[in-house]
Amino acid sequence: MAAPGRALPARARAVHRIMDTSQTPWYQIRVHGHLDLSWSAWFDGLRITHDADGTTTLRGPIVDQAALYGLIGRARDLGLTLLAVTPCDVLDTGAASPTA
Repeated sequence: MAAPGRALPARARAVHRIMDTSQTPWYQIRVHGHLDLSWSAWFDGLRITHDADGTTTLRGPIVDQAALYGLIGRARDLGLTLLAVTPCDVLDTGAASPTA
């Protein structure tokens, strides 16, 4: 860590930016079927919602494209049918903060 009065190193600044979800883009990932809520932790804490049409929406902040592709890969590994991946706003209807 930087000494008092000195700027943070670049890596520390980058970590701070990543953890600030107000600057992190949010995405919705829709899959076919209802995924059990316990999978939220495996999907990096994304909020899981069961939709009336028999689909599941995973929603929350995703730090970068590499993380997004990692989550898509996890859905593939579970054999889930991917229906849509879309960017969304934090304040979209039905939205809430991701689970901790």
